[in-house]
Amino acid sequence: MRTSRLTTTAVAVAAISVLATACTGSSEAGASDDPDAKTTINFWHGWSAPAEVKAVQDNIDRFEKAHPNITVKVSGNINDDKLNQALRAGGSDGPDVVSSFTTANVGKFCSSGAFTDLKPFIEKSKLDLEKTFPKVLLDYTQFEGKRCALPLLTDAYGLYYNKDAFEKAGITAPPKTMSELTEVAKKLTVEKGDTYQQLGFMPNFHGYETVVSHYMPSWEHAYFDENGKSNIAEDPAFAKMFTYQKKLVDSLGGYDRLEKYRGTFGDEWGAKHPFHTGQVAMQLDGEWRLGMAEDAGVDFEVGVAAMPVADDEADSYGKGYLSGTIVGIAPASKKQNAAWELVKFMTTDTEAVVNFSNGIRNVPSTLEALKSPDLKFDPRFKTFLDIAQHPESSTSDGAVNGATYQLTLQDFGYQYEKGAVKDLQAGLEKTARQIDTDIAKAK
Repeated sequence: MRTSRLTTTAVAVAAISVLATACTGSSEAGASDDPDAKTTINFWHGWSAPAEVKAVQDNIDRFEKAHPNITVKVSGNINDDKLNQALRAGGSDGPDVVSSFTTANVGKFCSSGAFTDLKPFIEKSKLDLEKTFPKVLLDYTQFEGKRCALPLLTDAYGLYYNKDAFEKAGITAPPKTMSELTEVAKKLTVEKGDTYQQLGFMPNFHGYETVVSHYMPSWEHAYFDENGKSNIAEDPAFAKMFTYQKKLVDSLGGYDRLEKYRGTFGDEWGAKHPFHTGQVAMQLDGEWRLGMAEDAGVDFEVGVAAMPVADDEADSYGKGYLSGTIVGIAPASKKQNAAWELVKFMTTDTEAVVNFSNGIRNVPSTLEALKSPDLKFDPRFKTFLDIAQHPESSTSDGAVNGATYQLTLQDFGYQYEKGAVKDLQAGLEKTARQIDTDIAKAK
């Protein structure tokens, strides 16, 4: 998808906090409808680009042909704020099937009843989820054993690089470890007075997609311990990541200089993205960037690789951060059986998943679709298919208060990278206490 994960999450935290206290519901309450009866259901999604909207409609057309008794009324460009309002209001005009780009809020969706528990539907349909979806996708669509969503396409994050810039700098291959990333980033950086003609890599946490949650999969880590307490001050992976990122910031010119340069960047979702324009030679980003770079008509050859990993975890190279779109059923829907038919079709029908993946250039979300010969992608896209299937790829842990803990940790990152926090361990301990306090309040 083409929505910044952190930006979407930040907006959604406020929106869903209201939703979580206002919505209750269960699958049994609204699943009394006859799935064979003639009916109309409402499907709300967040896609807005013409090609994306067409890809959604193409799948809906296929669904309606296979289910002639069910008509689907589609509403696009629905963000989590609009979704929140509709789920709170309920009523016949609201959605029956809902989708969201904010996987980080699944913990809140599931624990609050904002999305319907899908267990009865899954059991009735005899779906074997472990044989259908990669494990990480199953992890981020449930919370504490309650499954309220299923995966609808995947985002896999990797490293984009400017092959022409690499050749000019005498670099023959993308970096595979973090020390190599630093070395290559420095070689690719071309200074111009007090700024840059070309920056090897933008490491700042305010940079496009270079956020804490996207860095962390390069280190084996755990956000929470077995008791559900924040683990960021105890797990050495977090201190290692923050230490590395701060050193990279300093080695490329320092926080202030990098932030000034970042102010010259074009919009993340436009043709003037700094990777497109050659302002940065390497970019941490999702699978969508490949198509966007080609659409922007970049004048260099784009290379794609997995994100480098910690030096002492070199044997895990190939892994990455995973996220994606989730889909579920509104608790107020009185047509939940019909709604389930659409959810099941869109998430488990191989042809539907492959066609949708081809249409919006996201990674397929089922094991069969990932291996389908009908996928129509640039050969470089295979990198993201491999990341999605790597056994050590990971995502952010769920929490009862959704993405709040990620934002708290990200805010700490802003302070540490610019030097406002001097004692890393003390800062992590303070942040961990805040995370635990926020979660306790949410419960």
